[in-house]
Amino acid sequence: MVDYEKQFDSAPYAAGRTAARVSVFPLVYGWMCGALALSGAVAWYVFSSGMWKTVFSSPNMYIGCIIAEVVLVLALSAAIRKIPYAAAVAMFAVYAFLNGLTLSVVCLVYKIETVQQAFFVSAGMFGGLALYGTFTKADVSGVGSFCGMALWGLILASVVNWFVGSNALDWVVCAAGVAIFTGLTMWDAQKIKRLADASPEMDAADVRKIALMGSLELYLDFINLFLYLLRMFGRKR
Repeated sequence: MVDYEKQFDSAPYAAGRTAARVSVFPLVYGWMCGALALSGAVAWYVFSSGMWKTVFSSPNMYIGCIIAEVVLVLALSAAIRKIPYAAAVAMFAVYAFLNGLTLSVVCLVYKIETVQQAFFVSAGMFGGLALYGTFTKADVSGVGSFCGMALWGLILASVVNWFVGSNALDWVVCAAGVAIFTGLTMWDAQKIKRLADASPEMDAADVRKIALMGSLELYLDFINLFLYLLRMFGRKR
């Protein structure tokens, strides 16, 4: 598979509609919606059936799931160009399943109406941001670069607040998280478009892998936007 990201980094902005773009976007949002549906179904089933009592019978099991998620998403991001497409799809599905397990505790901490409110607000924001990033003629790469760097500061502030436990700092972290993933959503949507435009004559295998990589990035943007909004709404049980 050609390394299209290198081509993208050196290519001028292409505003025209290409056949590759037309092929990529249905796959991107198809995989993303499928992954979100899988995570949501798993989260709801684990919560409503009471299976969470077994799955997370000890804190170590929950922490183990989170570590497995991090390792899996890093491995998928690094190896997606080298491994077979079916293996990449399977890794994405396993990641979405594990994320559903860990998200099931959200329903234990927050009221159901709060979760629903955060989800619909997140979906509306995400849809608008993705559309803007896709169709705007403005170059939002500067926003994406800034948000990418700010993400490290957000992680550091979150770790600090884990020990400090400051409500004020927690609100600042949540507001910053929403702002950062707002920018990253726009940038990732535009990046997928530009990546497709960088080489309009991709074969089917290249289109599928670029679509899967893009759907993973947008899936992560949506999940993080949802979680930070949920914390801001903050009506806990």
